[in-house]
Amino acid sequence: MTDKIRILVADDSALMRRTLTRLIERDPELEVIATARDGEDVVTKARQLRPDVITMDINMPKCDGITALQQIVEESICAVVMVSSLTHKDAVTTFEALELGAFDYVLKPEGTVSSNLGAVEAELIAKLKFAASSQSVRKLARRHIPRDPATVIPATAVPAPICKPVKNAFGYKAVAIGISTGGPSTLSEFLPLLPRDLPAALFLVQHMPARFIPAFAERLDRSSQIRVVAAESGMTVEAGTCYVAKGDCQLGLLHRMNGEVVIRTPQFPKTLFMPSVSEMMRSVHAVYGPETIGVLMTGIGDDGADMMVRIRESGGLTIAESDETAVVFGMPRKAIEMGGAQVIAPSFRIAEELLKAF
Repeated sequence: MTDKIRILVADDSALMRRTLTRLIERDPELEVIATARDGEDVVTKARQLRPDVITMDINMPKCDGITALQQIVEESICAVVMVSSLTHKDAVTTFEALELGAFDYVLKPEGTVSSNLGAVEAELIAKLKFAASSQSVRKLARRHIPRDPATVIPATAVPAPICKPVKNAFGYKAVAIGISTGGPSTLSEFLPLLPRDLPAALFLVQHMPARFIPAFAERLDRSSQIRVVAAESGMTVEAGTCYVAKGDCQLGLLHRMNGEVVIRTPQFPKTLFMPSVSEMMRSVHAVYGPETIGVLMTGIGDDGADMMVRIRESGGLTIAESDETAVVFGMPRKAIEMGGAQVIAPSFRIAEELLKAF
């Protein structure tokens, strides 16, 4: 019999601690070894008990979830899954937590104190099991981003590479990017390295709740030289812009008779993930053909792997994140195994490899 995955539950609500404990221990592979009521308490118990994973609320007294997370990540104690509500404020804080090294997050379906956590039980259990990997802990620790603004290089300070003009019917290429678990921290490292005058339009699917997308796009836009927007139906596609797929619909394209390409957000086909990386890549490739660059990075599952094969076979460039940095080496690994990755590189080299295509 294998050892159970040891979980430490941190939440300032006694009701939430009891509910999470009961939910987690329904799975025979998991056990809750302790609970913590605030940020100071969870850091102390994490150091003493060395759990495999911590579930941690963002809003806690004494020492908030972000500060506690930072200490746990810096000491490489274990992976942390944040438990958050759907408010705009909590969305922004959740992105900060992911950039600081949280493995992933789970949303409380009914706000700060939720009695309906059973609705996210399967998601929580799956993420706790993936987070228990010691390999993912080491990768997240290496990606720790300093909170001191003085130590962070702003995007405008990154030297802009010289891009060759693109000669095709559009005057630019298309970059189709798929990413999931571990995505926010990876994208905050990748997108700022792309120059403002990049002769390409970017289309991004990050598996994320619909209500988080506007704040996520705004955050990426502030840190990037290119423009980053939440994709809206009818938008005219332009080079130097990254269109982030909205939740609960697909991200598609329409090539009009006058030569313009516009965004479409259809509700079909229904897929396991909405939006789907594969559906986005299929639509982009249908318009741009061999001028498509496919990029597949960290994430659970195989979404996008099939289209990476098709893009490569048609003459387009495909880049997959390597196991060296992928927090979860699922999506890129599948693309590599299927022969859909022309280039395999760590996250901090993907921008460099991408720019070689111009």
